[in-house]
Amino acid sequence: MTTHGVLRVYLGAAPGVGKTFKMLDEGNRRLARGTDVVVAFVETHGRAHTLERLGELPVLARRAIQYRGAEFDEMDVQAVLDRKPQVALVDELAHSNVPGSDRAKRWQDVQLLLEAGIDVISTVNVQHLESLNDVVQAITGVPQRETVPDAVVRAAEQIELVDMTPEALRRRMAHGNVYQPDKIDAALSNYFRPGNLTALRELALLWLADSVEQGMQRYREQHGIASTWETKERIVVAVTGGPEGEALIRRAARIVDRSTGGELMAVHIARSDGLAGSSIAALDSQRLLVESLGGSYHSIMGENIPGAVLDFARASNATQIVIGASRRNPVVAALTGPGTGMTITRRSGSIDVHVVSHDYIGKGRVLPRLTGGLTVRRRLAGLLVGAVLLAGLTPFTAAYRVSLGLASDVLLFLLVIVICSLVGGFWPAIATAVIASLLLNYFVVAPVHRFAISDRENVLALVVFVLIAGLVSRVVDEAARRNVEAARSNAEAETLSTLAGSLLRGEQALPALMQRIRETFAVSSASLLRRDSDSPGSAGAASAPGSASGLRGSWSVLASVGDSPCLRPEEGDTEVAVGTDLVLVLCGRRLASEDQRMLVAFATEVAVAYQQRQLSAAARFATELAETDRARRALLNAVSHDLRTPIASAKAAVTSLRNTEVAWNDADRHELLASADRALDRLTNLVINLLDLSRLQADALSVAARPIGLEDVVSLALGSIQPGALVRVDVPPELPEVLADAGLLDRVIANLLENAIRYSPPGEPVRLAASSHGDEVELRIVDRGPGIPVAARGQVFEPFQRRDDQAVSTGAGVGLGLAIARGFVEAMHGTVALEDTPGGGLTVAISLPRATPATPASLTTPASLATPASLATPASPAIPAIPVSPATPASSTAAAGTP
Repeated sequence: MTTHGVLRVYLGAAPGVGKTFKMLDEGNRRLARGTDVVVAFVETHGRAHTLERLGELPVLARRAIQYRGAEFDEMDVQAVLDRKPQVALVDELAHSNVPGSDRAKRWQDVQLLLEAGIDVISTVNVQHLESLNDVVQAITGVPQRETVPDAVVRAAEQIELVDMTPEALRRRMAHGNVYQPDKIDAALSNYFRPGNLTALRELALLWLADSVEQGMQRYREQHGIASTWETKERIVVAVTGGPEGEALIRRAARIVDRSTGGELMAVHIARSDGLAGSSIAALDSQRLLVESLGGSYHSIMGENIPGAVLDFARASNATQIVIGASRRNPVVAALTGPGTGMTITRRSGSIDVHVVSHDYIGKGRVLPRLTGGLTVRRRLAGLLVGAVLLAGLTPFTAAYRVSLGLASDVLLFLLVIVICSLVGGFWPAIATAVIASLLLNYFVVAPVHRFAISDRENVLALVVFVLIAGLVSRVVDEAARRNVEAARSNAEAETLSTLAGSLLRGEQALPALMQRIRETFAVSSASLLRRDSDSPGSAGAASAPGSASGLRGSWSVLASVGDSPCLRPEEGDTEVAVGTDLVLVLCGRRLASEDQRMLVAFATEVAVAYQQRQLSAAARFATELAETDRARRALLNAVSHDLRTPIASAKAAVTSLRNTEVAWNDADRHELLASADRALDRLTNLVINLLDLSRLQADALSVAARPIGLEDVVSLALGSIQPGALVRVDVPPELPEVLADAGLLDRVIANLLENAIRYSPPGEPVRLAASSHGDEVELRIVDRGPGIPVAARGQVFEPFQRRDDQAVSTGAGVGLGLAIARGFVEAMHGTVALEDTPGGGLTVAISLPRATPATPASLTTPASLATPASLATPASPAIPAIPVSPATPASSTAAAGTP
C-alpha cells in the first residue's frame, strides 16, 4: 500500500519575500543528506540569485502546451510520477494551468503527487488564499484570479511563514532583486506601497495564527487535555437574562479590547424544563449586543449552572470568566449557602473569574408576589370560602370535641385549608391556617375557651398542622403560577410568531408591526420616533410638521397608528428605546411590567423592520442611480451610434470644398454646401433629441406636444435613414393629426425604420402605414426579417440590447433604437408594442393620442397596405442622401435618399 506523501508549504505575504529561496535551500539541505530530491517546477522570473540557489538539484523537463498560437511551459506531472522521487519541489501552488492541461490547478497536480507517495515542498502567497482573496483585493485594488482553497494549505504537515518587513522588501525590490528595472517604479508606487505590504503581512500572520490555533485544539482533543492553555485571551461572560446582563457584556468586551486577538463569548444556561425565569426579550437584546461587539452567543441546556458554565469555558479554552454579583438578598444568601458565583469561583481552577458589581445586587425576589399566579378576585374568594367553612366547622368540632379527638379535628380543619388553597392560593390559605390554629386552640384543645395549651403533644400537633397547611398552599399556588406563566408564554410565543411572519411580508412590515402592537397591548396609538441629532430643540423652538421639539430634543415621527399619536416621548404612557436614536411610544394606558417585557421583544422587531425599510430605500436609490448611469452610458453610445453619419457627411463635403486640386463648378459647390448644411442640421437635431432623452431618464424632459400631421414627420424621418433603403409608405392624407412632439416623433420613426431595414432581407421593402382607431392614431412599421421571440421582447427595449446580442463592429448599431423610441413615445403619452408579422417578420405598432376627439363618423380610417411592390425604385448611389420632400405623395414606395 502506497504511503500518502507529506506537504510542506512556505507562506509569504507578497512576492519577493524569499519563499522560493527557502524552498530551494530546503531541497539542497535534503539532497546533501542523501534524499532523492527533484525540481518539478520552479519559477525563477529571471532572477540571478534564484538561479544560483538551484545548485546541483536535478531539474525535470517541463511540458510544452500550445494555446492560441503560443507555447507555454507547465509542470510535467507524468514525468514526476515516472521519476518517483522522494521529494518534489513545486513552486506557486495557486497557479492556474494553461487550458489543455490534465488539471485546471497546480494544487490539483500536487495532490496527485501526494497520493502517489511523493513528498512535496511548495510556496504560496497570502493573496492567493481563497478566504482572503476579496480582502486582499479591497486593500490593494488588484484582483487575484489564481486562488487555492484554504483547506489544501491547512492540510499541510508544516506551514512556515517567510516573513520580511515592508521596508526590507522595498529595498530588495529597489536593488532589482525582485522585478526587472523597468517595472520597479510602477511596483513600488502601486502594489508594493508600505501600507499594502503592512496589511498583507498582518493578514499572513493572522491566518497562520489561526492555523496554529486549530492545530493546537486538535492536539488537545486527541490527548484529552482539559486544562486551559492561555495562548490568547478568551473571555466567557455568563448571562441570565437579568437587567445586569448588558453591563456584564460591556465589561467583558472592554477586557477583550485590551488584548490583541482576544475572543468574546456569551453563554446562557437554560433549564431543561423551560421554567426558568429568564426574559426572552432581554436575552435576545443581550445576544444582539454581544454580536454587535464582535462576540458570539451560545445557549446550552443544563441543570447545574456552575458546572455547565465551567464545562463550556474549559471546552472553549477560556482564560477568564465574567459573572455578575449575586442578586440574592444577603440574609437569604447566608441561609441557603454559596450561590452560583461563589461556586464558579471556587471550582474555576486556572481560569480567572471576574465578579462584576452592578445596580441590582441584593434586589432579587425572595418570596412569591401577592399578585402572582391567581387574580385578586380569586384570592378574595378563597378568603371568603375559608371564612364560611371555618364558621360552619368550628361549632361542629366544639360540640363533638370529646368524641372526635384532636387528630380528627385537625384533619377536618386541614381539609378546609386545602379547599381554600385550591380556590384562593397561597396567602388566603396561610391566613386560613393561622385562624384555624387559633380556633383549634380556643375551642378544641384543653383548656378550652382559652388561648393556652396544657399538653405538649397538642403544641406539636398544631405546629405541624400550620406547616402542612403552608406547604400544601405553596404547592397549589405554585402550580397555579406555573399554569399562568405557561399560558402567558404560549400567548407570547404565538404573538411573536405572528409578529415574525408579518415582518417577512415586505415593505409594509413596519406599519403592520405598529398596528399589531396597538392591537396586542390595547392602546389608543403607537408611534415610532427618531431623535433629530442636528436639531437640539428647545421648549420655545418652532416645530415643523411631523416633528416635535421640547426639553428632550427634537423628534420626528417615522411611523404611527391610531388616533392622536404622540409626537414626543414624554407625551406617551409607555416608551421603550429602539436602538440609539429611536423610541417606541404608546399612548392610552400604562403597561404592567410583564407587558413591558413583551414590548421589548416587539421593539426589537420594530428595529429590524425599520432597518429593513431603510435598506430597501437604499437599494431602490442605488437601483435608480444604476439606471441613471445606464441611461447616461446609453446616451454616450447613442452619440457614437447615431451621429457618425451626419458628421462624416459634413466632413466629406467640407473637405471636398477645401480641395484645391479639383475645380468645382457652381452647381457642384452648391450641392456640397447643401449636403453639409443638411448633415449639420441633422446633427443639431439629433444632439437636441439625445439631450431630451437624458432629461427623460431624469424625469425632467419637457415635451412640446402639439397637433402635427404624420405625413410631414414621416417625410423628415425618411430623409435621415441610410441611402438605398426601400420603404413603402402608406399614410392617408385624411388621417387626423396626432398630439405629439415633432422632433421626438421624428427620432422615433427614424430609429424604428433603421432597425427594420437592418434586419429585412435584401430587396424586401419595409412598410410604414398609419390608421386611426377611435381616439388614437396607430403607426405600424412592418418588416419581413427574422422577428423577435415573444420571450425576448421585453429585453429589446433595454439599451445595448440587439436581437442577435453580438458585437457591433459590423456597423449594426449598439441597440439603442428601441430604447430611445419607447422613452420618447411614453413621454408623449403613447405606447409601443411588438407583434408578429403574418408570414414572418416583426411589426412595431406605435399608438399616439389624436389631437382632436374622434367623431362617430371617423372612428376608424383603415390604411391600405396593398401598394404594388413594383413601384419601389432603388436609389442611385451617385446621388447624395436628400430627405424625401414633403410634397412627395404619402402613399408611395420610395427609396430612402431618393430626391
